[in-house]
Formats: sequence, structure tokens, C-alpha cells
Amino acid sequence: MYSKKQLARIFERIGLTYEPNAAPDGDLLARIQCAMATHVPYENLDILRGVPLSLDFGDLYEKIVERRRGGYCFELNGFLGEVLRSLGYGVVEYMARYLRGESAVPMRRHRVVIASDGTGRRWICDAGIGQSAPRLPLPFEEGAVSEQYGETYRVKKEPFFGWVIYDLHHGAWRRFYAFTEEPQLNLDYVMPSFWCEHAPESPFTSAPMLAIKTEDGRITVDGDLFRIFKGDDVTERTLADEDDRRAVYQKYFGLDVI
Repeated sequence: MYSKKQLARIFERIGLTYEPNAAPDGDLLARIQCAMATHVPYENLDILRGVPLSLDFGDLYEKIVERRRGGYCFELNGFLGEVLRSLGYGVVEYMARYLRGESAVPMRRHRVVIASDGTGRRWICDAGIGQSAPRLPLPFEEGAVSEQYGETYRVKKEPFFGWVIYDLHHGAWRRFYAFTEEPQLNLDYVMPSFWCEHAPESPFTSAPMLAIKTEDGRITVDGDLFRIFKGDDVTERTLADEDDRRAVYQKYFGLDVI
């Protein structure tokens, strides 16, 4: 659990004001996830630099808060889950299959947080996806549809995949990610994270992947390609050199490493 002093620093890091007596309700939950998505970048730079990742909650605090870095799903959602526990939410975590863009059933390599607010209502929380993804928690309810920030998501139960999150893409529903209700401990994510760090087939080991959400879109770096998404508009350019990359990382993602 994070202390009140740490929580105050965490809230400052994500642009919020910590109120020690605030109730763990749905409104606060939504503000925290949105603030995480818009202040803490998704990034795989330590993987590319050969720096071993730690999922220890103390190490995550040091990396994300003290060093003002980001991370990927095993780090960001692990950190988010511990923050929510420290605030009094009921939290359980699951392992998910990331289905968007996949032609075959992929392994489980995505971390998902389920939080229960003060009324007992459950929410699917996720601040660990660099692509288009919910900025607000999704109701953990069969058939629930959530429209937010110009995007639409649906929660559905299916025989094999279990709980499936769909997103509405060009007028058609597509599978986003899926999970079954098998609670995971923090240590259960160490092995899949190690695979993501080191396997030749891992999508995280070949090129920089950075993203941060904005009020009307997101900003990304994929290899040498820098993009700004704003509504339905996209501007893009190729990063010119190391100095250009360093300037983009600092200006848009608040990162001093490349």
C-alpha cells in the first residue's frame, strides 16, 4: 500500500489534488484513470535500453513518480491497481489476451485491473494501452456500452474468451481484448513481462513505442514515425535524427531518455 504522503505525490504527478478523506467512488476512479492516461506515457524505452523491468510496487513508484517515467501495461496497470487499493477500492487483477489486429488467438500478455467502488459496482480499469483505448473505466457488466471522448466500447461475455471488450471501428464492432475471471497476484505477471522484454517475437523489443492520451486524441511514436491524432485528423512525420527524437520525447511525453 502507498502511504498518504506517497499518494499526495502520485496525485501531483497525474495533475490531481489528493484529498485524504475522499470516498472511493466512481467519479474519483474516472478522474484517476483519465489523469493517468493523459499524464503518464506508455513507453518501452527501458526494454530497448536493456534495463530490467521491476513490477515491485515500490520500484514502480520510484520510476513513475520520482523519475517521472512511464511504462507498459504490466507496469502502468500494476501501479494503477496499487494506487486504487491504497485509496480503499476493492481491486482484483486478471490476465488478458490482446485481440485487436490479431488473426490467431494470442497468448495472455496484458494486465487488467477490476476495481469495486464504495457502492460495490465493478469497473474495468486500464491505463496501460498505447493505442486508442478507454480514458474512463468501463462498467464491468454484460452488455454495457460506454461512449467516451468520441469512442464507443462494449462489454460482452463469450464462451471461450470470457469477458470481451469490443470497440466500435468504422461502424463495426471489433474485439479489443478479453479476459477470464482468474485472479492474479503481482508475481504472476513477472513471467509474461519477462517474455515481452526478451522474446524475439515480442512486439516491444524492436523499436520505440510511445503514446500519451490527450483530451481530443493521442500522441504517439512508433519507431521513427511521430503522429498526433486529433479527432479524426492525423498529422505525422518522420523523426529526423537523435536531437529531433530527444526534443519530441521531452516536449510531448516529458521524457529525458531516448
